[in-house]
Amino acid sequence: MKQDNGGWSPYLAGALSGLVGVLSVWFAGQYFGASTSFVRTAGMIEQFFGPERVARMDYFIKVAPRIDWQWMFMVGIFLGAMIAAVTSGSFKVQAVPDMWAARFGRRSVSLRAATAFIGGIVAMFGARLADG
Repeated sequence: MKQDNGGWSPYLAGALSGLVGVLSVWFAGQYFGASTSFVRTAGMIEQFFGPERVARMDYFIKVAPRIDWQWMFMVGIFLGAMIAAVTSGSFKVQAVPDMWAARFGRRSVSLRAATAFIGGIVAMFGARLADG
């Protein structure tokens, strides 16, 4: 199941991901996604600091900030990725990935963090724009 470089076979990982997608529709009757879970998490955090504001927001009336199957699915993705990385021997904490370091140098941690943050904003904006 492991590749020579210690990582999992992309074919096996893809097949298992596809199986999870099919089972999600079969058992839950819904497609799985991630962006709504991030919005719900933001709503739960905001609810902690100002519950009256969240209760008045039209979006959070439609999409309640709560823990549901999709939110737990995201927790499962995180835990599954951690287990896969540890069991494959590929887990390592790295502020600057090797590919980034080869192009920009190892001392560009703040540039890497800013780029990742902006990329995350763009990806989430696109996902929410597509109602995903």
